[in-house]
Amino acid sequence: MAEAADIQGTPSPALRWLRRTGALVAGAPLLVGLLQLPAAPSAQATPHTAPSAEKAGTGTRTVSVSIDSLSPGVPTDGDTVTVSGSVTNTGKQAVTDAYVDLRVGPKLGTRSDVDDAAERTGYVSGADGVPVGDSYSQDFPKLTPGVAQRFSISVPADDLDLGGSGVYQLGVALSGETAAQPWETVLGLQRTFLPWQPGGADARTKTTVLWPLVSTVRMTAETDANEQQTPVFLNDDLAAEIAPGGRLERMVALGKELDVTWVIDPDLLASVDAMTRTYEVRDGGRATTPGTHQAVAKQWLAQVQKAVQGEEVVALPFADPDLASLAHNGTDATGSLSRLKEATDVVANTVGPILHVKPTTDFAWPVDGAIDPSIVKVATSAGADKVITRSDSLEETAGLPYTPSAARPIGGGTTAVVADARLSTAFEGDLTKASANSLAVQKFLAQSLMLNLQSDQQRSIVVAPQRMPSASQARAMAEALTALQGGGWSEMQNLTDAAEAKPDPGATTKVPSASQYPSSLRKRELPRTAFEEIAATQDKLDNFKVILSDPSRVVTPFGLAMNREMSTSWRDRATEATSFRNGVENYLEDLSDQVTLIQKSETKLSGRSATIPVTVQNNLVQPVDNLVLRLTSTSPTRLEIGGDVYAEQPVSVSGGHSQSVKFDTSANANGRVTVIAQLYTEDGQAYGTPVTFDVKVTEITATVMLVIGGGVLLLVLAGFRMYTQRKRAAQGPGEDGPDPADTGTDADPDAGTDARTEAGTGPDTRTHAGAAPEHQERSGAPHSEESGTRPGAPDPQQPSDPTPDTAAESADPSATGERVDR
Repeated sequence: MAEAADIQGTPSPALRWLRRTGALVAGAPLLVGLLQLPAAPSAQATPHTAPSAEKAGTGTRTVSVSIDSLSPGVPTDGDTVTVSGSVTNTGKQAVTDAYVDLRVGPKLGTRSDVDDAAERTGYVSGADGVPVGDSYSQDFPKLTPGVAQRFSISVPADDLDLGGSGVYQLGVALSGETAAQPWETVLGLQRTFLPWQPGGADARTKTTVLWPLVSTVRMTAETDANEQQTPVFLNDDLAAEIAPGGRLERMVALGKELDVTWVIDPDLLASVDAMTRTYEVRDGGRATTPGTHQAVAKQWLAQVQKAVQGEEVVALPFADPDLASLAHNGTDATGSLSRLKEATDVVANTVGPILHVKPTTDFAWPVDGAIDPSIVKVATSAGADKVITRSDSLEETAGLPYTPSAARPIGGGTTAVVADARLSTAFEGDLTKASANSLAVQKFLAQSLMLNLQSDQQRSIVVAPQRMPSASQARAMAEALTALQGGGWSEMQNLTDAAEAKPDPGATTKVPSASQYPSSLRKRELPRTAFEEIAATQDKLDNFKVILSDPSRVVTPFGLAMNREMSTSWRDRATEATSFRNGVENYLEDLSDQVTLIQKSETKLSGRSATIPVTVQNNLVQPVDNLVLRLTSTSPTRLEIGGDVYAEQPVSVSGGHSQSVKFDTSANANGRVTVIAQLYTEDGQAYGTPVTFDVKVTEITATVMLVIGGGVLLLVLAGFRMYTQRKRAAQGPGEDGPDPADTGTDADPDAGTDARTEAGTGPDTRTHAGAAPEHQERSGAPHSEESGTRPGAPDPQQPSDPTPDTAAESADPSATGERVDR
């Protein structure tokens, strides 16, 4: 290292030591003179006093030090430890004669000591150890403000002078001078942790790590009206997650190399499986565009299938319902717990066929492992008898000097699987920077080893990380688990074995009360209104499905959509959650409105009886049945329908067709009557919007009908007589001899009178009959069908005619309206 420094033009450690010694010798006389001066006030002396490097560096952060990698993370005898990173001058003055070195601190005694060391800032003499040696350092002649410079220091593990097994603080310190402080001082330091286990542990810790494949809700309730029911996605973001380099692709690629328990949301598998075929994507609004990532979806599913073979797979309820929100805000909403049960039951038809493995469904996983009695009750209501919680929720109260095993009986045949909070939260936050990634890995390993050193008893520990780790967080987790699997104090086991391990008799088993539930988590829950809206959607679905010939085409996508409405992924996304729920309900209403009654205009009813048609339109692709159409008269004393106030008829309509249903009616009086048409399901529930229209009743009595019939008969007889007269007149005189009836002179007067009387004509008839044919064509006008007389002639009156029992019908033209069958 010294040779390398000389080649680069920087002082070697030996030369640096000589320079420091010369400076001390040269400054000795000055120091003696200062000692002989009278004592000055401390406030004046402080700025000019050159403190030791150890003290001067306390709290100083002029230079930022980053440790980007430490390899190996868990060294053993014979290994060489390499620490790499960068230093950046964050001050305003250049740093000269700078160098970085390694400092090994004392062995840490407890898990809390690890936390304290990670949170401590600045340099603390003693606590941050002493330099390993000048041989393991790197010099920087000058550090310009704002410019980062790389370093890499390698040291044999044996030269670190470590003691027995334990966790040691390892620091990288930068020392140098500035114009304001022209003496060597520690200007920056970064700590990390070095787990040291040279020999195998007496009792290895059995460690279970959950590896979650969970995402946000992607699919809507909408499907195309084709046979395949092509699904519609909210967006195409899922394709980015499963594409190479995406979050979920990284989770699978990293997890397949690890011994972990896979925790999978079936909705994620169902969504990706749908993407392997034809699918549509919303284009910012109601419009959709074809999805194009079938190849990516197929590739990701194939990777998952390969990764989980031979490993334990725990399936969450479909769409990962928010158990805490349901317990606190949803139990009063009708059907919420049934919805959770359905979300659990659908797992068998999702995970198995897609991954070709049999998943475990015995576990419930509330958000962040936080529980209270109501959450446990809801979590187990769907069949799970094991609840994954966390040690910062089910806290130890017995004062145990060690971390107990994860399994705890909490009553009612339920087992709480308590994940270790420190290990589970080790990879939260922004780990995109290499320095943050490295520190998270080493802290995780340090906590794991420290936990093992607490007791000689073998224990089962569970690590339950955040539900949706980022790609950088997944990378850090994988790096830590790889090192852990190679360490000598831990061995991996699956979640079921951890839950069945013998509980520690001294461990806490009391579930915390509702008042102890974290308020920060409660504020993020789905509100009560969300579950009420879900219940309302379920009611509409129940009312709609009974009329369908194939209910599964609607029940399945909407059932899954309502499960998605309860998803944990809606936390911190209240606006998006509301929009999704509204979209599901609106789409269901749109489908229901495809079966409707056609609007009717005013209908005219002439006569005592007629039929009124009402048309039912079905714009769905499948037939509808189990419907009843009811037609109701609001004035049955004037208009009866089916002999009563209302009548009902069953309705069945093929997909894409309409059907008219006819109702028999009878009129009792003239006037306008309002009629209401309404569809009902067979169980009596109103379906759709009623149609209201008016029926104008014009009653026609039997007497009027007789008068009209008589007039028509007289008209026919008169026409026949005219025809006969014209025929005889056309024959001419002398052919057959004079006709007494025609001449009216030679014939017997009585006979002529009888003929006129028999024909039912008056005096005008005789005169008209005796006229010439030309005069008949010129003066004879058509007869009226209503009265049977010529236009302008007086109405015939007979003394024997009875008085009409109804008023004369208006001769005004009829109003526009719909004709009915009679």
